[in-house]
Amino acid sequence: MTDTRPAWSRGERVRAAAVLMAGWVALLWVLEVVDVATGHALDGYGVVPRTPSELVDVVPSAFIHFGFSHVAANSVPLLVLGFLAALGGIRRFLAVCALIVVADGLGVWLISPAGTNTAGASGLIFGLFGYLLVSGFVERRPLGIVAGVLVAAVWGGSILAGLAPTQSGVSWQGHLIGLAAGVAAAFLLRRRHPTKRSVPVL
Repeated sequence: MTDTRPAWSRGERVRAAAVLMAGWVALLWVLEVVDVATGHALDGYGVVPRTPSELVDVVPSAFIHFGFSHVAANSVPLLVLGFLAALGGIRRFLAVCALIVVADGLGVWLISPAGTNTAGASGLIFGLFGYLLVSGFVERRPLGIVAGVLVAAVWGGSILAGLAPTQSGVSWQGHLIGLAAGVAAAFLLRRRHPTKRSVPVL
């Protein structure tokens, strides 16, 4: 049998990606407002390394920030990079984000310095950067390659700076793991191009 569901138009993909990322960023701000209003009660959802009970915070930590300046710094890159990645399909985008967030959180839990508390969307941002950088080449999509080059031109310097281990108060470990997870996601979740013309099954 054949799939009769209509494919999304380009305009529908753009709207869906824009709504998703606007809602995602808005959620981060709402959570930070709640955090401040509760005396920073949500900061406890950050990841403290090598503490077994902290494994439950691997995913929530990607949505928690340490102050409005922290969430503000992450909002624009997350909005733009997330929007570009989501244009390839919402379900695929969510799978990419899930892989990055889980891998990054586990990596932070494993290798971050003892006694630290790590939270924020920057690991996901670095992951989306890595994903966009290589996915076009992996899938041989000209538009994807152009997007990767543009992303590298705009954010490449900031990404390299964020990987420097000399910055105080910055989890370069989370940035590095997020970047690696994004690159891995580009390979693991790449579109499979059929080698033969598909024939409907009656």
